[in-house]
Amino acid sequence: MISKEVNENLKNASWIRRMFVEGGKLKAEFGEDNVYDYSLGNPYFEPPKSVTKKLKELVNSEALGAHRYMDNAGFPDVRQKVAASINRDIEHPIGFEHVLMTVGAAGGINVLLRTVLDAGDEVIIFAPYFAEYIFYIKNHNGVPVINKTNEINFEPDLIAFEKSITAKTRCVIVNSPNNPTGVIYADATLKEMGEILVKKEAEFGREIYLISDEPYKALVYDHIKVPNIHNFYRHSVMVNSYSKSLGLAGERIGYIAINSAFEDADLFMSGLAFCNRTLGFVNAPALWQKVISDALEESVDISQYQVRRDILYKKLTELGFEMVQPKGAFYFFPKALEEDDVAFVMEAKKFNLLLVPGSGFGYPGYFRLSYCVDLAMIERSLPAFEKLVAHYKNKK
Repeated sequence: MISKEVNENLKNASWIRRMFVEGGKLKAEFGEDNVYDYSLGNPYFEPPKSVTKKLKELVNSEALGAHRYMDNAGFPDVRQKVAASINRDIEHPIGFEHVLMTVGAAGGINVLLRTVLDAGDEVIIFAPYFAEYIFYIKNHNGVPVINKTNEINFEPDLIAFEKSITAKTRCVIVNSPNNPTGVIYADATLKEMGEILVKKEAEFGREIYLISDEPYKALVYDHIKVPNIHNFYRHSVMVNSYSKSLGLAGERIGYIAINSAFEDADLFMSGLAFCNRTLGFVNAPALWQKVISDALEESVDISQYQVRRDILYKKLTELGFEMVQPKGAFYFFPKALEEDDVAFVMEAKKFNLLLVPGSGFGYPGYFRLSYCVDLAMIERSLPAFEKLVAHYKNKK
């Protein structure tokens, strides 16, 4: 038998995966072209050619020791390149000693939380949130504290945020560009958040870590620049991956980068390296560290994601859906056509539309739609959205 905790978590597990599985059933029944699967944020575009070229070079290399153990933090030369990339928009540069290579952002967040949390410590997250945060926090005996964002623009409510910080608060997780809303937090928001945390650290006499989860940082539209979290708060930690920017979701490669202003930075990094090892990751995959180190300034064709965004945004708003236009990532988070978002998603399934209820992101009454999909599928799906809206109008 599995543990009681895992058994309970399975009941509350990801709606994203649940709808993805439903999609497989519908495709078997109606055919691939007649099902419109917007459930999973699975990067659509293949990695840049330079990435696959570098991988082939490494695989075919006769260099000795390429597959041996290394420092648990990763190859120093790769970490140096990552640090240099981060330093392009940072006021106080970091060095390779502030970077640890990880098994994706998910692995990175788990390593980080294991390093800093004592049992009962609180971690603040903002709804709508990436659903796995809850499980990551509980993995390490932390307590999730959920703050709801502003319904107008999905920015954090900073008054509520300040009130939610207690003597047990150890971490705050922000995700910008955001999954599921596509919102990019403003400089002013992050600046004020940092000021609040400085005040609360002084009040409670302990460090509070601001974790910025950034797997979508390279996927932005309309010439918007994503703020660098290290410019706003001393105890900030960046966690990133190349799953989305380089289309490498299956390869699990990313990093943790701490602020250069950390006190006891050596001790903190030693803690991260220890947890990287003892959580069973040991180190990030050697081949993929070397591959991404030569592709840090590259990305998949973001303009093609914007094409998809613009087509859907135009159509859905014309049909009356209320939503914030995403400025990054590849998701929409519109208001459902009825209060019960789960019921709405089930109604949409009748038209072979696979959507994810907002409840799965801690934000009922909305739904997520992932547009990292085939453009032809989007075009085929538009009449289904029309029928769904007509269905609700006829119910009134």
